[in-house]
Amino acid sequence: MEVIELQASTRTESGKGPARRFRKEGLIPAVFYGRGEAATLLSVNAANLQKIVRKKRDNIFIKLSIEGEKSLEKLTLLKELQIEPVSRQFTHADFFEVRMDRKLTLDIPIHFIGSPVGVQNGGELQHLKRDLKVSGLPSQLPDFLEIDVSGLDIGHSLKVQDIAVPEGITVLDPGEVGVAMVAIIRVSVPQAEA
Repeated sequence: MEVIELQASTRTESGKGPARRFRKEGLIPAVFYGRGEAATLLSVNAANLQKIVRKKRDNIFIKLSIEGEKSLEKLTLLKELQIEPVSRQFTHADFFEVRMDRKLTLDIPIHFIGSPVGVQNGGELQHLKRDLKVSGLPSQLPDFLEIDVSGLDIGHSLKVQDIAVPEGITVLDPGEVGVAMVAIIRVSVPQAEA
């Protein structure tokens, strides 16, 4: 689990007017949610957050250094990021507190490795799932799961139950769900006109 640091400042103003002012200053309004705590209004640097999101797309763990009445450091997960559809500028971010002693449920990306035997014999590898829903302590959660598909032949598939996961991780997807398969490539032959 990779953790990236980000500076944040507490804010007292909320609403459209203050949010516009923050954005003009290169900041994004944000909210920090802690377990059993009231939400804290924050602002974060838009450019810094954009660098983080570009570097890592899924399950972004961020250590927030919050400056305000009292300085805090909190391990968080970027839970939601609102983006303006036309300009693609970030408009709001939600950070959720992560506790190292509590399990998290996340979608972990799957990386397929190897060249299937079936592809070499004329088949086509089809990716049926791009990620797996897993549960585990934050320190045990991998950034991705590597799955070797080199043993798949034409007509064979790999199911969730066939995937080996690190110790302490529980897969929540049903075991019989397909993850990848090698299918026959169907070619249509034009018929000659009579």
